[in-house]
Amino acid sequence: MLKEERHQFILNEVRVHNRVLLTDIADLLHVSVDTIRRDIKELHQSEKLKKVHGGAVSLGFNNYNPTGKKIYSQEKKAQIAEKGLSLIKEGQVVLLSGGTTNLELARRIPSKIKLTCFTPSLPIAVQLLTKSNVEVIFIGGRMSKDSQIAVGGSAINMLSEIKVDICFLGTNSIHPTEGLTEFDWEIVQMKKAMIHSSRKIVSPSISEKIGSLQRYKICAVEEIDFLITELEPWDAKLDAFRNMNIQLL
Repeated sequence: MLKEERHQFILNEVRVHNRVLLTDIADLLHVSVDTIRRDIKELHQSEKLKKVHGGAVSLGFNNYNPTGKKIYSQEKKAQIAEKGLSLIKEGQVVLLSGGTTNLELARRIPSKIKLTCFTPSLPIAVQLLTKSNVEVIFIGGRMSKDSQIAVGGSAINMLSEIKVDICFLGTNSIHPTEGLTEFDWEIVQMKKAMIHSSRKIVSPSISEKIGSLQRYKICAVEEIDFLITELEPWDAKLDAFRNMNIQLL
């Protein structure tokens, strides 16, 4: 594979999943880790992604960045957020994980609706603070510098003490048989705790993530209640999920 082709592959993976690991990309492309490290360094220098320890993140991943980098597939994520609003009702207790799609949802929550919102995401907490009738409760802990999400024992302990009406679980990868997966072990533990703390689970996901896999499993698809994509519910790309006990939006 030519270097230009590798670069395009890396950029696409970063844009879809927000973050990639050197070892994963090297395995997918059947090249050395050093080759991918050089590729990522070049892409970082050309300001197409951000190089981090062990991999790279998209420029929109650090979504509290005041430079306002463009978020990948923002229009699709906005469509998903609009659909997600239909599940939010007056007086609910809502849990929002991190992610750019959930940030779009937080932006669109009407100021007039009265809610209590829990979140471990600093960017989402800041966005929710602009809503006059939304009580914001931050789930604190050690902060991940890349994703700006609280992780670790303190955050998981706090989640164990609540039971929310609905959770919007940011989705990295979703597969009809392998379920929801992530590349980061600590984020997986946070998301497992969120599932246990919620009566209903929503998976908001752009359709490009369907069929993709990461190394660590969060849950089976059957453990979520709603799958929201930018597609119409009857789209053929969703056929694999149609006979499962989940609602497609």
